[in-house]
Amino acid sequence: MITCYLRYVIDPYKLKEFEHYSKLWIPLVNRFGGQHHGYFLPSEGASDIALALFTFPSLAAYEQYRKNSFSDPDCIAAFQYAEETRCILSYERSFMRPVFE
Repeated sequence: MITCYLRYVIDPYKLKEFEHYSKLWIPLVNRFGGQHHGYFLPSEGASDIALALFTFPSLAAYEQYRKNSFSDPDCIAAFQYAEETRCILSYERSFMRPVFE
């Protein structure tokens, strides 16, 4: 199991657009075999940082999802929406593995 941690720097004046973008991706990740744990938008503190977490059974499964996303019409539309609205200024992607009792 691998969890993708995304840290976004967003335009705080385009929070509504970023929230829409977020809602586009949750079902897409799930449709491609992942489990989305949600987006976390600014509330208190920094107004330009947002997070997302989602899990895939393996890094290979995640890589297949990424490959497939570049040719899927719904994913392409989500990528284009972010580009058109410029709601995302930058992002970092990290991968983590869970530790259980």
